[in-house]
Amino acid sequence: MPGPRPISPDTAIKLSKYLGVPLEHLMHMPRHILLQKLAEMAAKEQAQNQENDREQASDRTEDPKSGPPAGRNSEASDKPGGDESR
Repeated sequence: MPGPRPISPDTAIKLSKYLGVPLEHLMHMPRHILLQKLAEMAAKEQAQNQENDREQASDRTEDPKSGPPAGRNSEASDKPGGDESR
């Protein structure tokens, strides 16, 4: 009799949804196929995460003309000699 499956119940549910098979079928899959499908799912998720990271990084690039927002001390003071209240 084969031993317990090498994946957690949460992972089994996720893999079942990924493969589009009922959970009962997944639990009867041979271990080597189960692990192969799990590796495929992980590789696909990793590729998607890397793509999302690249997209987010490209969205973060700022237009050099606009630049970052000006800070508190970036504008000239109305008082000659700067702000002496500090």
